[in-house]
Amino acid sequence: MRDYSLLFFAFLLLFTTRSFVEFSKEQSLAIYLKNPSFEDQPQDATTPTDWHPCNPGTTPDILPGFWGVETEPSEGETYVGLITRSDGSREAIGQRLSRPLKAKSCYRLVLDLAHSYTYAGYNKPIKLRVWGGSNFCEKRELLWETEFIENEDWKTFTLNLLPKKEVKYLILEAFYREENATRQGNVLIDNIRPIQICPRA
Repeated sequence: MRDYSLLFFAFLLLFTTRSFVEFSKEQSLAIYLKNPSFEDQPQDATTPTDWHPCNPGTTPDILPGFWGVETEPSEGETYVGLITRSDGSREAIGQRLSRPLKAKSCYRLVLDLAHSYTYAGYNKPIKLRVWGGSNFCEKRELLWETEFIENEDWKTFTLNLLPKKEVKYLILEAFYREENATRQGNVLIDNIRPIQICPRA
């Protein structure tokens, strides 16, 4: 009976060690953003710490508590709201990645998105675009475009990014559609997880 107990203990130790090594390897391969949950003092027309405005007229809001938006954060204390306007302008923010996304490799970006129907007149559903570039705020390659975000409660979205060229900077842009179409809309963003290499099929 004792031999079986020792065998079981050895198997359990091996399994635990292997799991820890795999987890550590996965974490070391992760790519990070600074302040991925947009934590800051709630304030209107203010870019969250470690993020930078990347389109003319970008004045994001650190929420909740302004413009009629009272949605609770999905993580932490605050999140960011981006809008599109009737003049065709759209807000975008970005920052440098902790290390580049390699060309022709698949990466998984997971984040929480929501929509507010009480955003001071900017109440229509819009989309979120994810851009990649090699320079500050450069929108060189469109990596992903979501569907229209209509859910008032937070929903987790998983985006598989497959850059054609190396990406050093990531930009998040509020978007309606092309062809000079305009809409006063908003998208709420929170809780961006570390970017991971896509799992093998």
